[in-house]
Amino acid sequence: MILELADIRIHAGQQAAFDEAIQRGVDTVISKAKGFEGYKINRGIESPERYVLQIFWTTLENHTVDFRESPAFAEWRAIVGPFFAQPPVVEHFDLVSKSQG
Repeated sequence: MILELADIRIHAGQQAAFDEAIQRGVDTVISKAKGFEGYKINRGIESPERYVLQIFWTTLENHTVDFRESPAFAEWRAIVGPFFAQPPVVEHFDLVSKSQG
């Protein structure tokens, strides 16, 4: 399983609208993508304009090819993109270890 981690910064004062938009985007677009295995969305406490989106994919290519090169990516960006204060920083991670509980 691959973890996609997106560090997102939005325009100040847009948190409530972005909360709705990112949830809608994940539920209606990303969750239907090939290899999608789940997600987490976290909003910063000290920096409420900062969000960390974690998406779990079966393979790296499920994100980088199957999703990013599909029409669904443009649909996703149309929902969340207007809120971005800057382009998100996106990286991918392999699981090394995790807790049992």
